[in-house]
Amino acid sequence: MPLRIEDYALIGDCKSAALVGRDGSIDWLCWPRFDSAACFAALLGTRDNGHWQIAPRDNSRISRRYRAKTLILETRFETDSGAVTLVDFMPPQSENPTIVRLVFGERGSVALHLDLVLRFGYGAIVPWVTSLEDGTLRAIAGPDMVILHTPVHTRGQNLTTVADFTVSVGEMVPFLLTYVPSHASLPRPLQPQSEFEATERFWQTWASACRPAGPWSDIVERSLITLKALTYAPTGGIVAAPTTSLPEHVGGSRNWDYRFCWLRDATLTLLTLMNAGFHNAALAWNEWLLRAVAGSPEQIQVLYGLAGERQIIELEARWLSGYEGSRPVRIGNRAHLQLQLDVYGEIVDAAHQARRSGLAAHESGWAMQLGLLDHLAQIWKDPDHGIWEVRGDRRHFTHSKVMAWVAFDRAIRSAEMFGFDAPLDRWRELRDEIRAEVCQHGFSTELGSFVQCYGSTQLDASLLLLPAVGFLPVHDERIRGTIAAIERYLLVDGLVARYNAESQVDGLPPGEGAFLACSFWLADVYVLQNREADALRLFKRLVALCNDVGLLSEEYDPRSGRLIGNFPQAFSHFALVNTAFNLTRMTKPIEQRAQLEAETPQLVG
Repeated sequence: MPLRIEDYALIGDCKSAALVGRDGSIDWLCWPRFDSAACFAALLGTRDNGHWQIAPRDNSRISRRYRAKTLILETRFETDSGAVTLVDFMPPQSENPTIVRLVFGERGSVALHLDLVLRFGYGAIVPWVTSLEDGTLRAIAGPDMVILHTPVHTRGQNLTTVADFTVSVGEMVPFLLTYVPSHASLPRPLQPQSEFEATERFWQTWASACRPAGPWSDIVERSLITLKALTYAPTGGIVAAPTTSLPEHVGGSRNWDYRFCWLRDATLTLLTLMNAGFHNAALAWNEWLLRAVAGSPEQIQVLYGLAGERQIIELEARWLSGYEGSRPVRIGNRAHLQLQLDVYGEIVDAAHQARRSGLAAHESGWAMQLGLLDHLAQIWKDPDHGIWEVRGDRRHFTHSKVMAWVAFDRAIRSAEMFGFDAPLDRWRELRDEIRAEVCQHGFSTELGSFVQCYGSTQLDASLLLLPAVGFLPVHDERIRGTIAAIERYLLVDGLVARYNAESQVDGLPPGEGAFLACSFWLADVYVLQNREADALRLFKRLVALCNDVGLLSEEYDPRSGRLIGNFPQAFSHFALVNTAFNLTRMTKPIEQRAQLEAETPQLVG
């Protein structure tokens, strides 16, 4: 059985990533890309579906940490006979994807055991394994090949590879596992010490650009390193998470593949990276966004592949039992076929923020946006699947309509600020029409609150974004009523649920945890309301949910007291950084997006 989600840590090379358990077992790894098939899939099944454990043979006391300002993981095992530190990392500069595992003897001597189970195709395919003359282990199945370099003698056992060895104080024993296409020649083995030093320099150099966030600087830096690790370096796309099908309710069916790039994160991603000091990362994301959505406006998607791929077929891996029995295990995500009106607002808002900050050329993507807005003018009255990608019927979701308003509002602001040719009178009419319709049909006088969708009495945490995007000011009585209603009806142990899952508006069986990004949104709204004490109290509670190495998943289950959902989750970490800046900066990101500060272009650097 896999560990609790919070017992895993992340290592990665900005192309793929692995989850390493507290017990020294790598239980999830997709090679050579985030969205490739896993060769270690024990996370979603059993150890027979692939894992790689290095750990003491005897019982041990375990502690772990990341090396300062890096993604290099150190796990310390202490036994009665001695202590060793297992160092895990993936060199970002390596031509061939590689996991380096180094065992350092710290005290006495420790007997250790290695258990390597390679299973390609998400745990389904047993490779052909051979030992070469120099002791190198080679595993091949179809297009995939993995090679293991180590001075430790290994042996085959029941279609697995095992080894027993002892490490004494002052010794270092290396293990290097490298992915190579099966048709390629074997590469030269990397030098462990030089790769360790180069990887440490890479991460520390990158992290040195991080701007401070007062008392929250350390956790903000850790979140940003995590977000860097979720970035696919060749294109600048950022995956929502490196995992698939970690459940939103343990034992349930709310299990989705998040190894793709979502447009709903566009503006938050851009502002967070710019405010944190990562100009090049923000630029790469903005350019990825422009490339991904290029083409016919009618074919805009909710999510894309790492390089902007559009066909993301959803399948079920029926041979995997799922995390703690949570099935189905899904590969791919058919939400890319859905209509979500909010993505139009995200695209235009992100472009406007990039222009006004000096990140992008003023005219960047303007012609494309004219086409998007022409199309949006024709479809904004249509029902859609909403920000949460419901698998039930399309509805007139209030947040979706508000984001259509954002699209026209930001386009108007860009045209006015930079002198673009645009049908401003038509856009102003549409902006006013959308606001009037939302205020008439998306607001319940009975509840004194905006509601999830027209004619409903249900609430939705996405309504917290109405003041955040500037639709109405936070002191408007309708916004105050909405915040109060969410506090009354959507708080679960002080954290925010996305909506009432019992209503089955999403077409799924009920049951999920509190959504962490939404909980950060509530703290942001408290900042806008000048409720600093409430914002700080909630933020501290959320930060305390990070695991021992500073990582957050998508959701938290207050009943069981554990993290749930795909892990680590980019949306949660972007929200954490954003809220930290809202609490510590004079210029607050929530005011930037709500357009509350002066509308003058600002240069970032």
